[in-house]
Amino acid sequence: MKNQLEKLIREFIKKYQEDNDIESGWKEPLISYADASDKRFYKLKEIVSPSHAMPQDFLPGAKTVVSYFIPFEDFIVESNIEGRISSKIWARAYIETNKLIFDLNSYIKNELEKLGYKSNIIPATHNFDTTKLISDWSHRHVAYISGLGTFGLNNMLITEKGCCGRVGSFVTDLELEPSNIKEGENCLYKRNNVCKKCVARCVNAALKVESFNRHKCYEMCLSNAEVHSEIELSDVCGKCLVNLPCSTTNPVKLIDK
Repeated sequence: MKNQLEKLIREFIKKYQEDNDIESGWKEPLISYADASDKRFYKLKEIVSPSHAMPQDFLPGAKTVVSYFIPFEDFIVESNIEGRISSKIWARAYIETNKLIFDLNSYIKNELEKLGYKSNIIPATHNFDTTKLISDWSHRHVAYISGLGTFGLNNMLITEKGCCGRVGSFVTDLELEPSNIKEGENCLYKRNNVCKKCVARCVNAALKVESFNRHKCYEMCLSNAEVHSEIELSDVCGKCLVNLPCSTTNPVKLIDK
């Protein structure tokens, strides 16, 4: 069943690029699984927010949380390297990938229902407290529990295909074997106390080695949204994700060779 589900996800993303008026491009996704009863989900109420949802809040009887990472094509990543303002290509990719995630989760929900299983639809973003700027369902933290990657100094999830892309997830009552969680850190700073390039790339002084000011970060995201207002809400930046050792790959693979 796992192979069938993964085939559905991969084929949907591939066809989505071909059949829709899409300017963005995506590489093949990474997919991982977590037991919906994993005790670490309860830890998110301490780590993220007391209001962070549990899988069972979305779907009573939930058995599995499916997380996936959709990597951006290289041209999107490269477009956002220069300048203070995020590139229009990056902003559009953010919008189009968020729509892709919603449409993908809707499609999977329908396909699972045909097989006698239930799942839910969780949007890719904007399910957060606008004052605290904290999500009630952190796709990145859920993906970490699912074994999809580890957090970098830039607070992004570093997967085997880097951190430039979008993370999505959904909950289902289909029971699937949890993914193995890799030991160790993918972030070079957390692993070997080197790099820190993401800090230098933060254009609004929101990211420090010892702290992160989410309000200064969001301030920059809103500035970008204003610049790119003609292409829907693109409150995004991404400068601390590009031109890094972890942008499009797991940098640990390079130093461990």
